[in-house]
Amino acid sequence: MDNFFALFRRYLNDKAKGNEIDWSKIAPPKPEQVVDYNDIAGKQPGTEFLKKLAVLKLNGGLGTSMGCVGPKSVIEVREGMSFLDLSVRQIEYLNRTYDVNVPFVLMNSFNTDQDTANIIKKYEGHNIDILTFNQSKYPRVLKDSLLPAPKSANSQISDWYPPGHGDVYESLYNSGILDKLIERGIEIVFLSNADNLGAVVDLNILQHMVESKAEYIMELTDKTKADVKGGTIIDYEGQARLLEIAQVPKEHVNEFKSIKKFKYFNTNNIWMNLRAIKRVVEANELAMEIIPNGKSIPADKKGEADVSIVQLETAVGAAIRHFKNAHGVNVPRRRFLPVKTCSDLMLVKSDLYTLKHGQLMMDEKRFGGTSPLIKLGSDFKKVSSFQSRIPSIPKILELDHLTITGAVNLGRGVTLKGTVIIVASEGQTIDVPPGSILENVVVQGSLRLLEH
Repeated sequence: MDNFFALFRRYLNDKAKGNEIDWSKIAPPKPEQVVDYNDIAGKQPGTEFLKKLAVLKLNGGLGTSMGCVGPKSVIEVREGMSFLDLSVRQIEYLNRTYDVNVPFVLMNSFNTDQDTANIIKKYEGHNIDILTFNQSKYPRVLKDSLLPAPKSANSQISDWYPPGHGDVYESLYNSGILDKLIERGIEIVFLSNADNLGAVVDLNILQHMVESKAEYIMELTDKTKADVKGGTIIDYEGQARLLEIAQVPKEHVNEFKSIKKFKYFNTNNIWMNLRAIKRVVEANELAMEIIPNGKSIPADKKGEADVSIVQLETAVGAAIRHFKNAHGVNVPRRRFLPVKTCSDLMLVKSDLYTLKHGQLMMDEKRFGGTSPLIKLGSDFKKVSSFQSRIPSIPKILELDHLTITGAVNLGRGVTLKGTVIIVASEGQTIDVPPGSILENVVVQGSLRLLEH
């Protein structure tokens, strides 16, 4: 609660002062603030640094946005394996190949803690140490009165929230896991979102971190039209900082989204020095930008209006300015492969990728190594409806763009190429027959394609 009060006080001060970022002082990062991955990848990386590494996954999120119950990390991604299974495989492979013992750390929230504890029992016989800790549980704040939503410590669960991944520093410290790792001789932690399938341990970045004596490295990748909302690295009065869209004054949002001025976005793959985290937390230096997240909680009684609340959150990337020699590394797009929607799920389940030691590898035949743009409509929002409408994933090796809206069902063994748009009208259904090859077509209206 001390951490919450400190955050809340800062929020009130910022509100009173109108503490907005001064747009005139914002500049794209200086060349030395972002290193190109190709400049550090040429050498034969040393594997001795793996003995000093731990891998940390942010595992606080639920699968509710994809219509699933329980932690998002247990949604099945490929071949019967979940995000968690794939991460465990990757680390087991590292441990076995290099004869090391890289610990796997999960930051849970009160939403995912119990389920995760039950799930990880199945890895007990595996060649991997799994450590878990919980992030904080903060009270939601009523928007109008700025009073706490919970009336007591055991108020209903909807009155509380986990305060974003910026909470990782204090929670790692308060849980005792930070000291435990340092005692084991671990110096560096590689953190990423549980749903980013591209965030695998990279020996080049690990070696670069040790050699450059950086306390903090943020992996950035080139912005495309699909990433305009992602946080970006900026130079602010000579210091590398993270700028999130929530901090941008309205009149500058289009400039923020421009690919020319801000070329990179933050993948949230972050490498940090554990002793530096300890120093920063103990010195009480962390003052990460606050992201007020407005939500509503259902009213207690029928007929009453929902209650507007504010959640005060922080982002792990915002701490970049508190660390010495902190900088970004501009990494290839393959290191950013998040699954936020069923459109993303379709991509990672497809023939574009194969699995190797828990890692997804893109097919070399794919032109330019870029992913196609897939947009599935609201009929595909939940994993269950996605699976019933697309029981077998189509071949998409030569696909550039796919849009499907309305009640559309794909048969088995369908191949999609070029740009394919399938739009079923309101109240109508389109059934694409098994074995169809659709290339550069628009299918509209109502269609019950019959097999010949």
